[in-house]
Amino acid sequence: MSYSTADSFRPVTLDDVRGAQKMLSGVARVTAMEGSRHLSQMVGAPVHLKSENLQRTGSFKLRGAYVRIAGLLPEERAAGVVAASAGNHAQGVALASALLGVRSTVFMPKGAPLPKVSATRDYGAEVRLHGQVVDETLAAAQEYAAETGAVFIHPFDHPDIIAGQGTVGLEILEQCPEARTILVGIGGGGLAAGIAVAVKSLRPDVRVVGVQAAGAAAYPPSLAAGRPVSVENPATMADGIKVGRPGDVPFGIVGELVDEVRTVSEDELSAALLLCLERAKLVVEPAGASPVAALLSEPGAFEGPVVAVLSGGNVDPVLMERVLRHGMAAQGRYLAVRLRLTDRPGALATLLGALSVVDANVLDVSHVRTDPRLGLTEAEVELHLETKGPAHCAEVGQALREAGYTVIG
Repeated sequence: MSYSTADSFRPVTLDDVRGAQKMLSGVARVTAMEGSRHLSQMVGAPVHLKSENLQRTGSFKLRGAYVRIAGLLPEERAAGVVAASAGNHAQGVALASALLGVRSTVFMPKGAPLPKVSATRDYGAEVRLHGQVVDETLAAAQEYAAETGAVFIHPFDHPDIIAGQGTVGLEILEQCPEARTILVGIGGGGLAAGIAVAVKSLRPDVRVVGVQAAGAAAYPPSLAAGRPVSVENPATMADGIKVGRPGDVPFGIVGELVDEVRTVSEDELSAALLLCLERAKLVVEPAGASPVAALLSEPGAFEGPVVAVLSGGNVDPVLMERVLRHGMAAQGRYLAVRLRLTDRPGALATLLGALSVVDANVLDVSHVRTDPRLGLTEAEVELHLETKGPAHCAEVGQALREAGYTVIG
């Protein structure tokens, strides 16, 4: 496969995906397909997890990046490549370039997580921090390409990228030939488009379902309009699918071949990440957990066997802590309460004693005694508690009320 950069809007075929699979042999891992007993019981049919979070660089992005860069003409390789990304695409381009002996420059937002910046540098790219949001970073990378002649490697809007990502679909059919439904997260659409090309060419009866975060769901309005439209100020913890506008190339494929695009909430994303960690023992980023979030949202909606594509596992530790707490709260396993009590010796100990009776685990206590909002003899206490579920949360609240406390938040 050797195509010029002008050949950006050719159709993507099964032969392209098969060619990409040959090219990636020995480069990208054939990632594991693991069954999930917990999700299978919930759905009422076998559920399998395609673990692209265990791919080299921690996501599927290496597949498309390698195929795209390997397909450059000799003079294009000599000019080097440039990309813009907050994380996964950056690492995929960096490693692919290093393997192919091509110079790479990657623009990343100034606020990009340090582990992702460090990993991108370690893979051999020159990293330039620019802008506060990815749109600013993207503009800087495209300006650099225009000035230097470096080839801009788009994260999803190119046939070679889509063909590379489509190799995930070939692996799914090889590993789970009985699959009836495939769930895959959608940002710009490259992965979903590639999987759809591979799967629908070989098994048109398999249902391919895309999943977007509700706060960054550009595909539903775009599909309704029949053209890519932008979503203003997309907002979601799932930065891997936080894309404000579908790519032109994947949009046409998704519109033709993907059977449905669903959305999931932030609570569902948090709960899905927590489930992957606790039940499957897999570290998955919020975007990678979006197919599991769709299963949690409506488990009876999918014909099995179901394959959920865990697209990546590059999650910042600080974000992981926040998301896990959010997921625990969504499941009723984490409770924050604020109340006022009389400021006297032993008052806080008495409060904690009341909580111990109902077996609530205190994670954190904030005790404020001096504040203009408080009366002379009042203190305010904020408690973060680990609980056992919604019923236990209700029990904790009832115990506090019976002990004479008024919860104010």
